Amino acid sequence: MRKKTQILLIHGGETFKNRADYLRYLKTRKISLEKRIRWNGDYLDKKLGRNFETIRPRMPLQDDAKYEDWKIHFERYIPFLRNDCILIGTSLGGIFLAKYLSEHTFPRKILSTFLVCPPFDGTLSSEDLVGGFKLKSDLSLLEKNSKNLHILFSADDDVVPVAHAEKYRRKLPNAHIVIYKSKGGHFQIEKFPEIVAMIKRDVGKK
Repeated sequence: MRKKTQILLIHGGETFKNRADYLRYLKTRKISLEKRIRWNGDYLDKKLGRNFETIRPRMPLQDDAKYEDWKIHFERYIPFLRNDCILIGTSLGGIFLAKYLSEHTFPRKILSTFLVCPPFDGTLSSEDLVGGFKLKSDLSLLEKNSKNLHILFSADDDVVPVAHAEKYRRKLPNAHIVIYKSKGGHFQIEKFPEIVAMIKRDVGKK
């Protein structure tokens, strides 16, 4: 029986310089009672179908993230992954994967890595990028670790400026970088057919 293609999806998060900033965020962030429907939830599972298995770790302290904490938690999942797995990181999860895969040789064969609206550095208009998520200057191992590297941005993103796409392009010449005209700003969308198509295409080529 053919085993399912595993997808490990790392969600986004927030980082803060100090506890005072974090508490201010908790006191002022927008509260909504509406159910949040996102492309990386049930939509992804339904569109990919029964031949895929999506694993969604809940990363530690999502609202006050620290890279070292995320690294420890992430590495606990690696023994459960098979070759030709797919990694997806959104926002902070994207730069987490970029940093980890540029600093460590991954012990499994990665079919594809998708970085969705990943910040490249701390030049963000609405938040600080701290907590140990800073990238090193050499990202070449990231390309070596992943057979297919996709980095996706939205031109109307008000959290991660589209200028970060060019910063990744300069460091990762072989990456497939896509800039969409609009994906609801910071990819706050219910459907994302393009990533479904890219995943299926990469699996079909292996």
